[in-house]
Amino acid sequence: MTVHALPDQTIRNPLRALPFWISLTLVPIVWAAALLGGWWVLIVPLYSWGAYSLLDALAGLEEGNADPQMDRAGLGWYRAITLVWAPVQAATLFALIWYATRAEHLGGWELFGLFFGMGILSGTVGINYAHELMHQKPRLDRWMADILLAMVFYSHFRSEHLLVHHRYVATPRDPVTARYNEGFHRFYPRVLRQCLVSAWQAEAAMLARKGLGRWHRSNPFWRYAALQAAVLALAFALGGGLGVVLVLVQAGVAIWQLELVNYIEHYGLTRRHLGDGRYEPVRPHHSWNSAQKASNWLLINLQRHSDHHYKPDRPFPLLQTYAADEAPQLPAGYPVMTAAAMVPPVWRRMMNPRVREWRRRWYPDIEDWSAYKTASNPPPR
Repeated sequence: MTVHALPDQTIRNPLRALPFWISLTLVPIVWAAALLGGWWVLIVPLYSWGAYSLLDALAGLEEGNADPQMDRAGLGWYRAITLVWAPVQAATLFALIWYATRAEHLGGWELFGLFFGMGILSGTVGINYAHELMHQKPRLDRWMADILLAMVFYSHFRSEHLLVHHRYVATPRDPVTARYNEGFHRFYPRVLRQCLVSAWQAEAAMLARKGLGRWHRSNPFWRYAALQAAVLALAFALGGGLGVVLVLVQAGVAIWQLELVNYIEHYGLTRRHLGDGRYEPVRPHHSWNSAQKASNWLLINLQRHSDHHYKPDRPFPLLQTYAADEAPQLPAGYPVMTAAAMVPPVWRRMMNPRVREWRRRWYPDIEDWSAYKTASNPPPR
């Protein structure tokens, strides 16, 4: 891969931003599934997983980098897609609950398949956009992130991601960093349990540093609970008990999609432990990079994850991609890699040799990696 710079005027061109609006195509597709029923309810996973795997193969890699120091005032068209997505997703989700619970042509398995597809929309796009928005400073952006996360009952992801994951990424103290040889089916229940606890503890610790109790009204968990209760109440008002079941189905699928992505982003990678609970600074080689063009359009450059952790405040149009000598490269885009992660023997065959090569390249002096397998290092002072 040969990385090159892009002129500022190229990035500012609205046509350059247009491919990142491709996520909106999921809305008519999910409605087509609802209206047609039958096997059409499978169209969303076929489109988001199958079509983008094929498009990645055809479109190749995006090797151009914008100037990360350019004036961000010219990025309005990029930011707009993340801001409009929350109302678009909310309208789609709640209208779909109202329609599906009254549609006589949709049987039980069709309803499940339809809201499985809605969960892909809420997870692949919605949580991903929430991730972008929560990293930005404007209050509007952060509120949109909270609304998106509330729709999948995973609001604590904001606290966990900003206060825990970015601080401890690629260390045993980060629940989200998948350990070497840890299969996804062991990783998933561990993360569901540990992330909620670590998010609560991180917020409680912040309040304690301000001299406030963990139940203080400024704890964002109160806001999380209120927003999630509102989502649940609206689902019940629109679709009764079935509406509640359907909104929970899409939430479960969305969370599963998020944690699949979390699993692959740092699998087996570790920062050097310096002793006394301290680790080396985060660098691009502590996250897996993927330059596949089509899936980066859909995922607003999430696959440029090496740069996101290196410079977390960069908006997605300015995220940099890296050559193989600067950051480890996934063999394919996220659609293919998440499918592989569901089959641990396939995943290990694809990724374990790459992890071992990464260790030889970046940490040739470390022979015993056992200390990096568990969160046994002392906490930082």
